[in-house]
Amino acid sequence: MTLQLFDTATRSVRELVPRTPGKVGIYLCGATVQSAPHVGHLRPAVAFDVLRRWLTRSGLDVTLIRNVTDIDDKILAKAEAAGVEWWAHAATYERTFTAAYDALGVLPPTYEPRATGHVPQMVALMQRLVERGHAYSTGPGNVWFDVRSWPQYGELTAQRLEDLNPEGGDDAVTSEKRDPHDFALWKTPRPGEPETAAWDTPFGRGRPGWHLECSAMAQRYLGDAFDIHGGGLDLRFPHHENEQAQSRAAGYPFADRWMHSAWVTQQGVKMSKSLGNGLLMSELLAQVPAPVVRYALASVQYRSMLEWGPDTLDEARTTWDRLTGFVDRATERVGEVPRDEVHTAGLPAGFVAAMDDDLNVPAALAVVHETLRAGNTALASSDDDGARAALVALRGMLDVLGLDPADPQWASAADTRVADALDAVVQAELDARAAARAAKDYATSDAIRDRLAAAGVVVQDSPDGARWTLSDAKGE
Repeated sequence: MTLQLFDTATRSVRELVPRTPGKVGIYLCGATVQSAPHVGHLRPAVAFDVLRRWLTRSGLDVTLIRNVTDIDDKILAKAEAAGVEWWAHAATYERTFTAAYDALGVLPPTYEPRATGHVPQMVALMQRLVERGHAYSTGPGNVWFDVRSWPQYGELTAQRLEDLNPEGGDDAVTSEKRDPHDFALWKTPRPGEPETAAWDTPFGRGRPGWHLECSAMAQRYLGDAFDIHGGGLDLRFPHHENEQAQSRAAGYPFADRWMHSAWVTQQGVKMSKSLGNGLLMSELLAQVPAPVVRYALASVQYRSMLEWGPDTLDEARTTWDRLTGFVDRATERVGEVPRDEVHTAGLPAGFVAAMDDDLNVPAALAVVHETLRAGNTALASSDDDGARAALVALRGMLDVLGLDPADPQWASAADTRVADALDAVVQAELDARAAARAAKDYATSDAIRDRLAAAGVVVQDSPDGARWTLSDAKGE
């Protein structure tokens, strides 16, 4: 295993050595399902999907846990504003996230636990922390992690406790805390919160803190120690710092390595709903095919900021069309390539080296484009063997990136491209027919209409111009 990956904790690139030979366990912080996903939410999902695909291609058995945070302050507030039950609000937006993941070809996680389904594990972890002197209760329902009890606090993000803003994170400074930096493990219900949004515990009735949820779920499905904990860059502090502190204070090794994907930015500013610059996935997918969006998200190295500008999707679409165009032409020329062959064939050495170098996708894509050029040259020179070799290699590399044009996942995208091309061709014919009619050249006008009819295109004239549909049978 030669894969080198950056570790946020050590701030260095180091070799991935799985705790259990042949297997890798990954915990990925998933969605807080308070509202619909925007493109920034999908960046880490796609980035870690590429990691998972590469690990699998490298022969490793990957267990990937991606949680759902289905209860928090914002979910409760937005549900109340919408006049619906909090759990119904969360379920609605969980489905929109799932739809977005599926649309972009993100493989389903091995398991996707909801926070509300793991309260017993959270209570057990909280009790352990209290018993070990790292947490304390300040009354019914309120339990806090004592950061002063854990000297290593701040090691993940290389910060000293004295330098941290005590008002950071999701817990306001209160007089209840021993120290203003302490963070909530369990919260007493606030006035007006629904009765269903709280659970009975030995420390009183309340609901979990965000950080406790992930520590409990990671341990439940990956054990006391596992290989990789991942998420977006914005989660490093306080969320991941607090996760690591509470889990290690409880006596568990927790994650061997931390990986974080960078933000999607617009004019250098992180994309987010709060800033009003979040581009909803539903809007995006209505504009362009899903693989184009995936290409835009996957083509930048995961630790690099992705600047989303006016040309981002246009450039991605141009590249996607070039890739699909070659795959279509080569397949027509040399025949279908079995998917088993695509998944098992050797990959170009340059591509492997790039992916093993901390998932250097831009360098890997350079090899993809070299192969594309070689394949086009082979087609032009009627070199069927060369064309097939390029086709297999190209599809194999793109499969690692979740972008194999021949994957059934993208069949609807291919249909969309055909529909767009057909519409453009027919519209050009209709424009020519309209010009002929305006010039009273009815012979040419009728010839165009007959030509379209022979191709199965029915033209209907109206005061607003000509419209077209496809006939049920060619020539009818």
